Formats: sequence, C-alpha cells, structure tokens
Amino acid sequence: MSQFAQQPLNAELKFLADLSAPLVYVPSKGGGDQTEHLGNYRTHAVEIHNAREQLPATDLDREGFKLLSHDSAVSDFYDDAALSSTYHPELIELIKRATGARRVEIFDDTRRSSSSAKQREHGTRDPANIVHNDYTHESGPRRLEDFFSDSPDQVPRLKQRRFAIINAWRPIGEPVVDHPLVLCDARSVRGDDLVAVERRGADRIGELQVAMYQPDQRWYYYPRMHRGEVLLFKTYDSALDGRTRFTPHSSCKDPRAPADAAPRESLETRCMVFF
Repeated sequence: MSQFAQQPLNAELKFLADLSAPLVYVPSKGGGDQTEHLGNYRTHAVEIHNAREQLPATDLDREGFKLLSHDSAVSDFYDDAALSSTYHPELIELIKRATGARRVEIFDDTRRSSSSAKQREHGTRDPANIVHNDYTHESGPRRLEDFFSDSPDQVPRLKQRRFAIINAWRPIGEPVVDHPLVLCDARSVRGDDLVAVERRGADRIGELQVAMYQPDQRWYYYPRMHRGEVLLFKTYDSALDGRTRFTPHSSCKDPRAPADAAPRESLETRCMVFF
C-alpha cells in the first residue's frame, strides 16, 4: 500500500448548508450527464480516516458498514447476464452469511465511473459527490412495496418482521486510488444531521436524505479497494431499537492521487434483506 494511503485523507465533502431553498435530488441517467442537487450546499474540509487501520472490525448495526473479502466468478462486471446468473446469487449468499438474514432480494445495480469517457462507453453514472443516504424512514417501506407490486399480498407479512436495505459496493476496474467511497460512522450522526429530500428519478419519485455538516462526525474510507473486496453499508433498517438505520456516504477527490491514476469504476448493488 502506498504511503499516502496510510495517512488520513483530507478532502472536501459537499453538505447541505441550510433549508433556505427547495431541495430536490435529480440523479444522472448515465452516459455522461451529471447528477443535479437543487438547494443550498456548501463544501467542508473533512479528515477521512483509514478504516483498515483504525476500524479493523466494524458492524452494520453499529458503524453502519462492513468490509468483506469476496472473489467473484464474474470477470466482466459490465455483463448484465453475468450479474444476474452469477454475481447476484454469490452476493445473496455472502449477505446471508454476514448478517444472518433469512432472505435477500436484489433490486438494483448501479455502475459508476469517475471518467466521462468510461461513462459514455458503458452508459454508467458519475460518482455521487454529495453526502447523502439513499432512503428515509418513509421511503424505505415504499421501496419494499414497489418491489413487490406484482405480489402485494406478500407486503403485510414481510412488514411484520424486520427488514433492511443494504448496499454492496465493489470496484470493478483497477484498485481505487481516487474518488473513493467514504462513509460516516453512524454513531457520530445525530438525528437532525439528516434531512429528507425529494429524489426525482426518470421513472419514480422517491425520497433520500442529505446531511448537514457537524464537526463531530467521524469519516472513514478503505484505501485502494480492489475487485476482491465488497463494502456493505446499510441505508435503511425498519428496526427502531437503537441499532444503526442510516449510513451517510459520498465520494470525494483525493488531492494526493497522481494525475495519471486509473479512473474509479465501481458497481453498487442494492439489496432488500429480511430477518
């Protein structure tokens, strides 16, 4: 591991500044366009710590994220058929083992790249560059209802038990040197740090959370993540017993990265997890 990756990353993260303007999040569609953030936002310099050294053991119900080793049989993560036939079953078993879940349903794959050329080549999206969490107290259950819209009779039964939404993030190109995924230790997030925002997608109006900056928030990343690793992080949990429910995250520019660093390429798979 390079020397710079062993040191804390000092980078700029974009936070919600205040509630003075209407808030709308318009995700990119892919292929070179950019995500739009309507509202008043401000960047803050944040120290992002090396989780490999400082958080060797984490828990989805505590910090909100967990790094796992996983060698997939998939060689080309741009192959949709390979994701469906091979990667998804692998991931379902991995998440079951990591969480003790009795059932896992995969409902979305999102590929991203920091290279506009790669975005155009593969129709991928830009890295998310705003501190956010994918779901809210309201939109998590709505996503469950949407997923089971063809079999709505399952919904009441499934809602009687705990369920969560867990994202599985992995590099699909070279080891990540720039634009890493960074995560906030959920124990350092206060309830009023997160603000619900309309997510105005092409086919669905949803809701996510954006974060206000607080100096007590603790930020982490895993330097040089590679294709043999998967980072799980929780974006919703129906449990109200004090365990982590939301995990703010973002990407950021690493000012130490060499100019010729390979572009970040990643796959984020969203999973509905039933206990």
